[in-house]
Amino acid sequence: MKIYKYPDKKDWSDIIQRAVTDYSSLEKSVKKILQKVKEKGDKAVRKFSKEFDGADFKNLQVSKNEINKASTLVPDDLKQAIQQAKDNIEIFHLAQNEEIKKIETMPGVICWRLSKGIEKVGLYIPGGSAPLFSTVLMLAVPAQIAGCKEIVLCTPPSKNGTINPAILYAAQLCGVTKIFKAGGVQAIGAMAYGTESVPKVFKIFGPGNQYVTLAKQIIQQQGVAIDMPAGPSEVLIIADETAIPEFVAADLLSQAEHGKDSQVILLTVSETLAEKVKNAITEQVKYLPRKLIAEKALLNSKTVICKTIDEAIELSDLYAPEHLILSCNNAEEVATKINTAGSVFIGNYSPESAGDYASGTNHTLPTNGYAAMYSGVSLDSFVKKITCQQLTKEGLQNIGNTVMTMAAAEGLDAHKNAVAIRLKK
Repeated sequence: MKIYKYPDKKDWSDIIQRAVTDYSSLEKSVKKILQKVKEKGDKAVRKFSKEFDGADFKNLQVSKNEINKASTLVPDDLKQAIQQAKDNIEIFHLAQNEEIKKIETMPGVICWRLSKGIEKVGLYIPGGSAPLFSTVLMLAVPAQIAGCKEIVLCTPPSKNGTINPAILYAAQLCGVTKIFKAGGVQAIGAMAYGTESVPKVFKIFGPGNQYVTLAKQIIQQQGVAIDMPAGPSEVLIIADETAIPEFVAADLLSQAEHGKDSQVILLTVSETLAEKVKNAITEQVKYLPRKLIAEKALLNSKTVICKTIDEAIELSDLYAPEHLILSCNNAEEVATKINTAGSVFIGNYSPESAGDYASGTNHTLPTNGYAAMYSGVSLDSFVKKITCQQLTKEGLQNIGNTVMTMAAAEGLDAHKNAVAIRLKK
C-alpha cells in the first residue's frame, strides 16, 4: 500500500482515484452474446456455458432432485449459520415495511402510497472461485418479504454441470421459485429477454465481473431495471491511535481478497498506527489461500495520514466508499458526521464481514463512488410505490379553482374541463 503523508486538498482527487475500467473493448463481445441469447434462447445459453465455463449439459433448470440432494451435502454447522444469517436479514428487512399512511392534504383531499412487490425479479449469483451463497440470502429474503411472485436465480455451473450445494440450499430456504445453470453475460441475457426455459424478469439484481456488470448496464438501456451500477469491492477505514492494528489489517485484507481489482484505503491520524497496520498486513497475508489476489489488490490500495479525524471524514465523503469502518475514538459520534457511504461499521468490534454475512443489513451496495447518489439494496429495491388519491365533493370544491387556474395557464383546457364539468354537477 502506498502511503501519503498529510497531502494537500488539491491532491485528494488524484490520491483516491479508482482504477478505471475501459469497457469499450468488451462492449462489442458482450452485445454479441446478448443478441445471440435473444435470438437463440436456451441453445445460445448452453453454447456459451460450454465455451466460457466448460460446462456441457442438457437442462438449464435445476431439478427438485438436485435441490434435495444439495441439502444433504451441506454440513449441519453451515446450515445453522445460514439459518441464523437468514433470520437476522429477515428481521432487519421486515422492519422496512411501511404502514399505509393516508394524508389529508386539505379537507376532502386524501393521498397515500401503496407498496407492491415487483412481480418478476432475477437474481445473479456468482459461483466461480467464491460461490456467494450469502448473496442469495441478501437478495431472496427481501424479494420474498416484498411479495415478488416469481424469483428467478441464475448461477454458473461447474464443469460437470452442478451448482454449489450451499447456493441451492440457501435458494430453496429463501423461496426462490426457479434456479438455472447459467452464468456470465448469457445469464443476464436470459433473464432480460426470456428463453424457452428462463422467464423474462422486470428487474435484475446481483454482483458480477466486468462482463456481467457491462451486460447489466446494456440491458438497462433496453428497458430492464437493475439494482445499481456496481464495480470492484472496496473498503475505507478511518482509524486513530485507539484502533487495534491487527483488526484494521484483517479488515483491509477481507476486501482485498475479493479480487485483483478491489481497492482498500486506510485514513489515519497516527503514523505509528499506519506502520503497525502495514506490518500486520505483511504478516497476515502470508496465510491467506487467496494471497496472490489480495497482494494484487494491495498494489492499487493506499494509506493516507490525515491531520485530523474531521479531515479524514471529508476525504472519505469525497471517496464515497462501499464499506466504511470507523475504528476511532467516539466512533458513534463520528458516524453522525458521515454523509456518504454504502454501509458503515462502527467501532473496533464491528468487522465488515459481519455485514457481508449475518448482522442483518444488506451487503449489496453501491461501489465506484456511486454511494454519493445510490443506496444499497433494501426492501424498497423490490417494490413499486403506487400513489393514490381520493377526493370528496368537498375536496374537489376546495382544490378545483387551483387546478383549473394552473391548467389554463399551461394551455391544457381538457385538464381544466375535467374539473369544471364535475363542479357544474
